[in-house]
Amino acid sequence: MTSVDWWTLGDVIEALSGIRPPGVTPMVLDFGIDSRTIGVGGLFIALPGTRHDGHDFVDAAFRRGARVALVHREVEVPALTLDLRQPPSTWPDAWEAPVLIQVEDALSGLQTLAHYWRRGHRTLQVVGITGSIGKTTTKEVIAQVLSAHQPTLKSPGNYNSEIGLPLSLVRVRRHHRFAVLEMGFYVPGDIALLCDIARPLIGVVTAIDRVHAERAGSLEAIVQGKAELVQALPEEGVAVLNVDDPLVAQMVRWTSARVVGYGLSPQAQVRASNIQVRGLEGLRFRVHAEGRTYTVTTPLLGRHAVYAALASIAVARVLGVPWDTILTALAHMYYRPRLRPFRGPQGAWILDDAYNAAPRSTIAALEFLATLPGERIAVLGDMLELGPYEQEGHQEVGRKAAQVVDRLIAVGPRARWLAQAALEAGLPQEALRLAQDPDEAWQYLRPWLHEKAVVLVKASRAVGLDVLVRRLKEEARA
Repeated sequence: MTSVDWWTLGDVIEALSGIRPPGVTPMVLDFGIDSRTIGVGGLFIALPGTRHDGHDFVDAAFRRGARVALVHREVEVPALTLDLRQPPSTWPDAWEAPVLIQVEDALSGLQTLAHYWRRGHRTLQVVGITGSIGKTTTKEVIAQVLSAHQPTLKSPGNYNSEIGLPLSLVRVRRHHRFAVLEMGFYVPGDIALLCDIARPLIGVVTAIDRVHAERAGSLEAIVQGKAELVQALPEEGVAVLNVDDPLVAQMVRWTSARVVGYGLSPQAQVRASNIQVRGLEGLRFRVHAEGRTYTVTTPLLGRHAVYAALASIAVARVLGVPWDTILTALAHMYYRPRLRPFRGPQGAWILDDAYNAAPRSTIAALEFLATLPGERIAVLGDMLELGPYEQEGHQEVGRKAAQVVDRLIAVGPRARWLAQAALEAGLPQEALRLAQDPDEAWQYLRPWLHEKAVVLVKASRAVGLDVLVRRLKEEARA
């Protein structure tokens, strides 16, 4: 490997074949799986999907300026074709773009590229983050704190899969000192694969819930899958564990790395106390670590956000970030989690958390709603992928909603369990509406909006409550 900053075509070929052809210097400036957004000079990875196959869009990627395409089946496009399924005996005399590279499997090829690039950045310190809930917020907070100290790469959005993590890693550059990478999970083996590619030094586990039980099969399988992160850490590594979650705390048994616990319990090495939830202004709390106590002020919303802040402190101290830098970064945190407040129609406050939902995260959102003044309204939709726990999970949320809200709109077939549990827990019948879809939810919600209303909108993404959120924004601007 000769380049550790910008990819060349020679790097790509060497990574995939183990052989570096002489004199191959064209730069590869971008990586992508979407032909509509691939950049000029980029490498397009043709992945098959549930609705579309990337191989059908190779020509479109080349027309947008892509230099290279990685494929695993025949594609009829005018290009210099290089078959790396067998070691080439000869190399082209000239490397004119575009170049079509054939491999056994395009996804495996992408992962091989990321693995190769990671090996070339040996001083990079990688922080891997997993958990059923809170991992994206935790990733964002950790990345912002670390970037206040040294250049830090983070996985964009929810790039946490066998596709997203490699796409993040291939963007590492020479100046990066840290990389903060989210690691998602569906079935056992997923995180082990990601760790093999990323080689994390620090592993953070946030909390365990029944998300993805539909695919994983059981809560035990989820725990085992998440534990693959701490099992993959080297002896000189550090496992940063939420010790308030007993399923996470037990992972101390499964790692040879040093363990740093965070949370509210006395067992935590990084512990919070005196938590003040200041509504839409954020949080204030005391943090106790290393025999010291500091006051933390941050615009992060909700009591549950304390855990993301504590995890960031734990990771930052392991990596040598000074306390002053940590406290300043948390105080000026510009990341807002998925729960985003805005003024809606009639001056009502809307808390947009429509992207994702699980029982624990929804209960945490309801607890935040309970801290706010005004008439509290919740629009709660189906929580998906809970498998055998879906009825129980919806009922838990319904009981919590009855303690918090003045009015409730339940959206979707599973949310009827939520609604029934709320009624049984004391929510008045006249305060409840059942909606089949976001449009019907809007019809119910609209007459309830007023200046002192505070509305929480939360569901799994497939429910489509983002449509309701867009409608609320449009109506507010009208």
